[in-house]
Amino acid sequence: MREATAMPERTAGAGLLELLAWFSPAMPVGAYSHSHGLEYAVAAGLVDDAPALHAYIESALRHGTGRLDATFLAAAHRATVAGSGGAPEKIVALAAALRGTRELALESAAQGRALLITLQQAWPAHELQELDALCRRLAVEPPYACVAGAAAASHRVALEPTLLAFLQAFVANLVSAGLRLIPLGQTDGQRITAALATAIDDVANEAAAAALDDLGSATPVIDWCSVRHETQYARLFRS
Repeated sequence: MREATAMPERTAGAGLLELLAWFSPAMPVGAYSHSHGLEYAVAAGLVDDAPALHAYIESALRHGTGRLDATFLAAAHRATVAGSGGAPEKIVALAAALRGTRELALESAAQGRALLITLQQAWPAHELQELDALCRRLAVEPPYACVAGAAAASHRVALEPTLLAFLQAFVANLVSAGLRLIPLGQTDGQRITAALATAIDDVANEAAAAALDDLGSATPVIDWCSVRHETQYARLFRS
């Protein structure tokens, strides 16, 4: 990663259009095809109503991939702004490795590659080219959170709203999957989304202040559901 001068951040409003586009369901990253183990949890009877869906998503958000990826996003954002030598390599390597199951790794890798390709075509930046080259050198697919963090920094979008938009999209995708699987009504989904606003804000604030030494997750049931989903007979989702 080449040396770069620190880039002044734009206001939250200045980057709002980018964030709305990057984390919209219209962004072709294939988020709709992933359920984060939720498909098996529903099939096994672990998640069968709105309160159970809320609990599953909040656990993933506060203690699992949501918290983990938000920390990686923040680290990638800071490293891109600072142009900090070998730090991006460590961040990318950790983000690619710290996945509990094959399917959870697929979620990050497939969405990361798709996001990077789309951004390079529509919102190009030399930092994204450097991230692509780094991932190829490390022989890993671009982790989704690292691409999001680098993209925001390269376009001078502030970290805090980027974290909120990223985590909101994570929640929205799992809510959408739950509505299709259980099934639930759209109003139930909106109630769950509204109820998780505080958790999104909490995780975003924690991630903004976290260091790589703070990385960790504690969602063994979600990881177990993901493992069982790999061999589930009938599936709608890739994870």
